[in-house]
Amino acid sequence: MNLYKQSGCHIMTVKATISSSLNGRTVALAESRQLDVLADLFERRGATVIRLPLVTILDSPDRDAVEAWLRKFIGDPPDYLVILTGEGVRRLAGFARRAGCRDAFVEALARVTKICRGPKPGRALKELGLKPDLQGRQPTTAGIIATLEDLSIKDSLVAVQLYGEDPNLLLMNYLQQRGARVTAVAPYVYSPDTDAERIGEFIDKLHSGTVDIIAFTSQPQFNRLLKIAVDGNKQERLFDGLNRTLVAAVGPVVRQQLAEHDVRVDVSPADSYFMKPMLRAIEQYLDKDV
Repeated sequence: MNLYKQSGCHIMTVKATISSSLNGRTVALAESRQLDVLADLFERRGATVIRLPLVTILDSPDRDAVEAWLRKFIGDPPDYLVILTGEGVRRLAGFARRAGCRDAFVEALARVTKICRGPKPGRALKELGLKPDLQGRQPTTAGIIATLEDLSIKDSLVAVQLYGEDPNLLLMNYLQQRGARVTAVAPYVYSPDTDAERIGEFIDKLHSGTVDIIAFTSQPQFNRLLKIAVDGNKQERLFDGLNRTLVAAVGPVVRQQLAEHDVRVDVSPADSYFMKPMLRAIEQYLDKDV
């Protein structure tokens, strides 16, 4: 295994151990939290991986606000809890553990009707010995709203675990219009990871046409990439580069975000929005051209 730097980004190459249409391809990965896992999946198939962690996830700096929300949740559990991310469940459990009330939090959580946006919150609940009560019809805010349409939520207390610092005004406005009492918590934030200079160098590399595939696994990744491009007067180079690169999105939320910026998404898993299904979808797409 050889590790070296190119254009300010870490690139790792390994001998392929799995026969794959990814062999010999250069893949840029914007993932942070599970970067090593995702990179290994591609490297074992002979791909050269550019590791470009654009953002990292941190606990909310407003510890007092999160702990106050937890105390209220435990003392007066809501009727419903809308869980938008698995990361949010894990962060809330971490805050509760440090505050000495993890068991009480899990007990309260067990009594609440839990509505999960997608499968990842369900996995996080399973780690606590719990499971979802309801699923969004799609793993999007619109899917959550469609599920809520069937529920009588007027005068109900509905808690919402937010996605990062996004206030999700669409969901909040909907709940208020339905007459629900709403409380929200943001247990984590996204923070810059790779420095702006390296990202700028990557945009130049993308524009040069030497990157075959770029994979996005969360909305903040593209937000940061676009911000650096705008700040560095490289927006045109970014979009030109994306237009000549195979673009993969882990699920419909990221896919929609990219589409709203007129970025063509070539590959996205059909119904299971995780890293391995995204990789398989990329392979299937490439296999069609072989």
